[in-house]
Amino acid sequence: MLAERRHRLILRALRSGGTASVTGLAEQLGSSAATIRRDLLKLEADGLLTRVHGGAVVDDRPTPFDEAAEVLVAEKDAIAARAAALIEDGQSVILDSGTTVHRLALQLRGRRLTVITNNLAVYDELVDDEAVDLMLLGGMVIRESRMLDGFMAEDNLRQVHADWLFMGACGVRPGGQVMDTTVAEVPARRAMIAAGDKVVLLADRSKFPGDGMVKICGPEDLDALVTNALEGDATCAALREAGVDVIRARAASPERAE
Repeated sequence: MLAERRHRLILRALRSGGTASVTGLAEQLGSSAATIRRDLLKLEADGLLTRVHGGAVVDDRPTPFDEAAEVLVAEKDAIAARAAALIEDGQSVILDSGTTVHRLALQLRGRRLTVITNNLAVYDELVDDEAVDLMLLGGMVIRESRMLDGFMAEDNLRQVHADWLFMGACGVRPGGQVMDTTVAEVPARRAMIAAGDKVVLLADRSKFPGDGMVKICGPEDLDALVTNALEGDATCAALREAGVDVIRARAASPERAE
């Protein structure tokens, strides 16, 4: 059996049960325990699972928005400031559901812009700002993620077009694939990509490789990445080689990576 197929079957087994043993996976796939251990090492290096004694586990539950919003705040603010500098007054901007994207909304207060979003935290930041024309996408309320999602959000996005999309991600694979942990959120993000002239990924250093089992897009769909990942990061190099403009952001705080 090819390694790629084994990896898919291992992840499928883990997602259905949450955990699996090396012995059980070896029997299920007709492979040796040594082969399965090597597969688990590779999948852990890619950020797709966590090895434990005798096997592996996977947790696809997204981190609640309020919890994620408290992590690496100074770094997210530095990324948001660099992203805000790309936008000209009078332009239209789509902001997705990520916590770094929420920090970008703070940078846009008082600017003459049109902001389109499904992010309820962004809505809270900008709803009383009369300088901003604010469009809130429809959809089901996903409380933990503080977002609106589903077919209504997708339908709304088919009716709009924007100069910029700023999106977050749960992880970025070594080849530059942008990943999410929640299957249900991916269609709306892909619709956002289709609706934006320029697509910018905002990703702090923890997203390399981060988490995620579902591909949102590949490097070919990105125009720029704003990040504080280390200078020699291989994923950033792969994105740059694919034609993505990699923009560095540095936070003057103890959270900054040295």
